[in-house]
Amino acid sequence: MTTTTSNGVRPILRWRVVDIAVASVIGVASSLIYWMVALVSTGPWNFLEAVIPGFGGIINGLWLFAGPLAAVIVRKPGAALYAEVVAAVLEALMGNMWGGGSTFVIGLVQGLMAELAFVILMYRKWNPATLILSGALSGVGCWGYSFFTNLQAIDWGGSYGVIYLVATVISGAVIAGILMWYLYIAIAKTGALDHFVSGREVRGVND
Repeated sequence: MTTTTSNGVRPILRWRVVDIAVASVIGVASSLIYWMVALVSTGPWNFLEAVIPGFGGIINGLWLFAGPLAAVIVRKPGAALYAEVVAAVLEALMGNMWGGGSTFVIGLVQGLMAELAFVILMYRKWNPATLILSGALSGVGCWGYSFFTNLQAIDWGGSYGVIYLVATVISGAVIAGILMWYLYIAIAKTGALDHFVSGREVRGVND
């Protein structure tokens, strides 16, 4: 059976039990981090906003990484969306300043946008550029949701909207893209991902 590699070989798209389990673990672990970031982010956010209005978006990537990480490891359609939604639901259940409904919806939006990168590439390309695109698109989703819900009174095309968009996209590309690529590589090198093509590729282990 052929599997997905970074060279674009036709992927196997059927989910296995291990795929669901690992994507779920990523979602659960991410939810704890998201929840903790929400607890401590108010001070840094206010400081950044005082320095440059809209620059607070530079920390938004701390809520965007579950999808790209799950996708590059599991490599199945819906992995990014699934992990991000699991993380959002669990974060909402633990409680945060935004409330359960809003947390679920923004998680859904961010997950869909993160997934879009892999859809565009037809689940055939797995490299840093793909994760950067996924993180950046998730950032666009985060920005869009914010302006359609919490920031309706602000001109999205004005200076605040542009700065907030650029900062959020950069944050998504760096934190959810570049950093998650290196985290995936580090995990794979331990042998923990040998049940996945993504792990065997890194370690040079044959199927």
